Amino acid sequence: MLPTVAIVGRPNVGKSTLFNRLVGKKLALVDDQPGVTRDRREGEAHLLGLEFTIIDTAGYEDEDPHSLPGRMRMQTQAAVENCDVALFMVDARAGITPLDEEIARWLREGDAPVILVANKAEGKSTEAGVMEAFVLGLGEPIPFSAEHGQGLADLFQALLPHLEREDGEEHEKEFYEDEESAPLKLAIVGRPNAGKSTLINRLLGENRLLTGPEAGITRDSIAVDWMWTNDEGEERPVRLIDTAGMRKRAKVQDKLEKLAVSDGLNAVNFAEVVVLLLDATRGLEAQDLRIADKVLEEGRALVVALNKWDTVEHGSALYQGIKQALFDGLAQVRGVPIMTVSAATGKGLDDLIKVAFETRTAWSQRISTGVLNRWFEVALEANPPPAPGGKRIKLRYITQNKTRPPTFVLFGTRLDELPESYRRYLVNGIRKELGFGAVPVRLTLRSAKNPYAK
Repeated sequence: MLPTVAIVGRPNVGKSTLFNRLVGKKLALVDDQPGVTRDRREGEAHLLGLEFTIIDTAGYEDEDPHSLPGRMRMQTQAAVENCDVALFMVDARAGITPLDEEIARWLREGDAPVILVANKAEGKSTEAGVMEAFVLGLGEPIPFSAEHGQGLADLFQALLPHLEREDGEEHEKEFYEDEESAPLKLAIVGRPNAGKSTLINRLLGENRLLTGPEAGITRDSIAVDWMWTNDEGEERPVRLIDTAGMRKRAKVQDKLEKLAVSDGLNAVNFAEVVVLLLDATRGLEAQDLRIADKVLEEGRALVVALNKWDTVEHGSALYQGIKQALFDGLAQVRGVPIMTVSAATGKGLDDLIKVAFETRTAWSQRISTGVLNRWFEVALEANPPPAPGGKRIKLRYITQNKTRPPTFVLFGTRLDELPESYRRYLVNGIRKELGFGAVPVRLTLRSAKNPYAK
């Protein structure tokens, strides 16, 4: 495990900008308005050869613990309690505020070492703000600019004594010999208030993600590493990815919500299996089908989970109705697994993870060319390709050139005239006969070039 560094401070001092600079990617959402970050986000930071886990936290606000800002503060406090070092960030342009002083008092009472960072310290006009930070009683502030990368060497020197291993050993990274033992990258997507963060908290057994009655609490896509224990008692690594709720595009007017939805769609690209979480009390809506279609379009394996199943009446009729609607709405992939779960009670969650692992196995498998072409010959014999205009379409052989998603190349002549219905016949046969189930399968057609075509 890498040592952990938590960035804390009041809203809009530049915490997410520093986080993005240290991880080398724009992972955290950044905007001029305060309070963009709500959940704590982790990333692997690299600073002049120093490696550590960096945690971006929500802006610390003095509010009622039951309010949304109050619950955000509790997430920040949990991050600091478990970190090796806290980076306390203040705004050198704005100077020290009463809230900065309150945060400093709280940090002084804790056990974590604190490094004071005076951000936005570009130019001489901010020198007074940097000097003012001495009143916080946390030692000498580091003049810094997260936006421009100034002060990184000073930050490195301040972090080094806290993060270096006493025995001189480097922190080990985990390597996996094969795809099956690698962490399952599992993204949870759905409309706002479907219970995505609650589900992940239930799996983890802790309030790791911010939840509440308000719709749209989650903004950033948050990844959390976790170990799942299967029926045989074997531990399997999982990377759980929580995403922002996705509403209809026409309803998404707010700039931050657009950024959050875009971040969620980006998380789908990095996932292996995606769980589309539905609120069973609201049934299946058109937006759910749009999200599912987007997941399959990106070639990800899909599992549908009906949440809040413990509160549903006439469950059998509802289940059959949703199953039929998915069958009709997702014509390109029939038979997507549908699970009934309750994030509130934990019922069905173990089965959900088990099915997610099985789905990844199908999504990752490779079929030998020999087995594939034996199936292909039987498929052609059972249903020969059509002969448009009296001229036969010749299908010669098929091969699998990629996995994750499984992708096949079909070779033959006059393939530009092959009807879409016959192409679907082959794809459905691959799924059904070769064990791919309901994962997205891609089929590319390739004809030999005719030297006499001109």
